[in-house]
Amino acid sequence: MPRSVNSVASRARRKKILKQAKGYFGRRKNVWTVAKNAVEKGMVYAYRDRKNKKRSFRGLWIQRINAGARQFGMSYSQFMGKTKANNIELNRKVLADLAMNHPEAFKAIVDKIK
Repeated sequence: MPRSVNSVASRARRKKILKQAKGYFGRRKNVWTVAKNAVEKGMVYAYRDRKNKKRSFRGLWIQRINAGARQFGMSYSQFMGKTKANNIELNRKVLADLAMNHPEAFKAIVDKIK
């Protein structure tokens, strides 16, 4: 019985990986084994950094809220504590946007909680 290798599927699989490696430098873009390793490593980084992105954005929002609150003589922790105590249910993303792009609205929130 002749050997069956299904080269159609094999070629499709390789083409798919090489297409994902488009834009890589040197042999990483056109040599199958090197490209496969580079793409797999890239996928690992992409998965990991989707989680880290959430972490780093939260940190950025906290910095922006802190900067906005300190203009009115409050620290970040005091500001967040008083917003929770006054039942202002705005999340950090919205508060950071207000502090940066709409300072008058942020000032109104600060005046309300003082």
